[in-house]
Amino acid sequence: LCLCKFPEFVEKKSLSPIIIFNQSPKRRMTIMIQKNLSMLMMMTMMNFPSCVTSFAVRSFVQNSSVFLVNKDSTRSTITTTHLDMVRNRGLEQRTESATPQEGGMTLYTKAGPLEQPDDDLTVGDCPFTHYVRMVLHEKQLEYEVVPAVQDTKPQWLIEHYDGKMPALRHSRECYTESDVIANYLEFFFQEPSLTSANKQDTVAAKDAVDGLFPAIAKYFKHTPDGDEEDEELKRNLEESLDKLEQHLKEITGDGTTFMEGDQFSLVDCSLAPKLYHLKVGLEAFKQNSVDISTQYPHLQTYMDTVFARPSFVDALYPKETVVWGWSNARS
Repeated sequence: LCLCKFPEFVEKKSLSPIIIFNQSPKRRMTIMIQKNLSMLMMMTMMNFPSCVTSFAVRSFVQNSSVFLVNKDSTRSTITTTHLDMVRNRGLEQRTESATPQEGGMTLYTKAGPLEQPDDDLTVGDCPFTHYVRMVLHEKQLEYEVVPAVQDTKPQWLIEHYDGKMPALRHSRECYTESDVIANYLEFFFQEPSLTSANKQDTVAAKDAVDGLFPAIAKYFKHTPDGDEEDEELKRNLEESLDKLEQHLKEITGDGTTFMEGDQFSLVDCSLAPKLYHLKVGLEAFKQNSVDISTQYPHLQTYMDTVFARPSFVDALYPKETVVWGWSNARS
């Protein structure tokens, strides 16, 4: 038997099974398992009931998950007897195989503006939801999207997940945080792969985008536009864009297209919606104070490429929705 976490936390080549628990965001305990896995898991659930919420696939503190699999990669069946001591966070406990299957997916997301009070809710401007939807579309997974406001969120989502969205409910499990959802989908639905075979490419791509969206958000939220603080926030944004431009210049020099080279990846799915917000927000609020096409030609080429990708287009929401969202943040 092998106890696996998401790929970025587990070295696949290791012969020793690994179990990772997060009791809090600041504390991580790693246990190397050599034998008697079943007994260890029972001891785990008895001694750590506050951090174990569902044995099949559950996020510990929303950024750490655990799976039970056997050596031929099929997931073990867990009975309700083993789960009696585990909280179900408002959802049914699992009695069938823990192997996730296609179908039965519902994505709860921030709703957009209403023109009339009686209008149906539409998808809002959340770039993190856009990210998750791109992953779902890339993998051609069927799902239902449910835009929600505070009054229409399911009670179990509010009570057990603090109402966080995006939230993906898959059959009898639920996951929040866009990166957790994306990695869950990548782990269990591996075709097509959105992970580069070269880990160094992934690390370099993540480093290149680190801090970009916070810089975008701070700049767009600031008023009044054009004052001294606004100019400082603009320079901070440009520093982040300089770093991204340099990465794209280096990696696309050999004719590759995406953040990790030829491989369209989770990093691209995460980045594209944020760049969409950047493009719309610069035009709507900052009089295009940053000229992407002139200052960042490699970034402009990249944006043209990913903005034309079907998964991006299929999950897109109108520019007016983006403007509405940032307008609320600026008021």
